[in-house]
Amino acid sequence: MSKMSRRQFVTAGLAATAGVSGLGVAANLAKRYGLVPPDSGGIYGPGETLTYAAQRLFARHSLAREFPRSMISKVPFANDMPPLNDAFKRLQAGAFADWRLSVEGMVARPASYSLADLRSFPLRSQITEVVCEEGWSYVAEWTGTPLFDVLKASGILPKARYLVYFSIDPDWWESIDMADVQHPQTLLAWGMNDGDLPVAFGGPLRLRVPRQLGYKSVKFVNRLMVTDSLKGFVSALDPKSPNSGYAWYAGI
Repeated sequence: MSKMSRRQFVTAGLAATAGVSGLGVAANLAKRYGLVPPDSGGIYGPGETLTYAAQRLFARHSLAREFPRSMISKVPFANDMPPLNDAFKRLQAGAFADWRLSVEGMVARPASYSLADLRSFPLRSQITEVVCEEGWSYVAEWTGTPLFDVLKASGILPKARYLVYFSIDPDWWESIDMADVQHPQTLLAWGMNDGDLPVAFGGPLRLRVPRQLGYKSVKFVNRLMVTDSLKGFVSALDPKSPNSGYAWYAGI
């Protein structure tokens, strides 16, 4: 049995407090207005739906806290990484000059970008906190390209609802909705604390989603897939996933 995450514990408590019938009504309203998360089934589904719908209705445009430089962590915590594959090691040996980020799926103009290409977009720097589900956190300055600028250049099709983003590790990827895609703090980060993004922290390219828990900020990103459905994708929603037991929407 997978361990219960903090969010699952909270939503289970909400279900017990509010009553199943009340949450059922809320879930039906959320479905009517397109506010149902992909993990809306199962025992925690009504609570997950209520959490996601409330956030999208009342805090859709809220910003993650940004900190002064004096609060940047002196020794940021780098959690364990999976073994890096041969393809990554070859790219690293070439200082990532051949690294490419592909944009595909429901876009008018699929594209492929080098790190130099991404740096040619308007950049954004922000000092935000990485908060892990396991209890640790650190503050760092992240510099990169706003995600929406890159996708907008490819022309997101009107029916698109989600972005699936992949690491060079084929078993490591996540997804977010269009609200987080368009959020100004969602960043394709290639810099950290006035330098290039270190490999230990996801370099050369990491998708930073500062309004969600750390597992949504996937490291070593090399592929973006715009889609209208998450059916057929296997991620945190699948019991075989490393993120099994974690909520799809991990807002903080």
